[in-house]
Amino acid sequence: QVQLVESGGGLVQAGGSLSLSCAASGRTFSSSAMGWFRQAPGKERELVAAISWNGGTTYYADPVKGRFTVSRDNAKNMVYLQMTSLKPEDTAVYYCAAGPSTIRAIAIPAVYHYWGQGTQVTVSS
Repeated sequence: QVQLVESGGGLVQAGGSLSLSCAASGRTFSSSAMGWFRQAPGKERELVAAISWNGGTTYYADPVKGRFTVSRDNAKNMVYLQMTSLKPEDTAVYYCAAGPSTIRAIAIPAVYHYWGQGTQVTVSS
């Protein structure tokens, strides 16, 4: 099992940058795929980025490709989401998630079973 706590959300102007962190605890973290999801008001939760257990494979949803970067540090039990060139449509609650996944399956939302409480990101125009 994995426990997750996100931090780093806030208010930023369009075009700005923000970095999210996710602190994980639990002995299975280093073998878990990690994902960043977001949910905007009135919309379904969507997977925006994911990274394999060893950090060697990443996935990005089309709306964030080239602007977001996901990374992890297994020695520190941390996962990060660096967000640049932010747009108002990036406004959402961002969630860190973990799950037992093969490298090929990291882009499948259903593999993620453990969730953080979420952190709000607001991008003003």
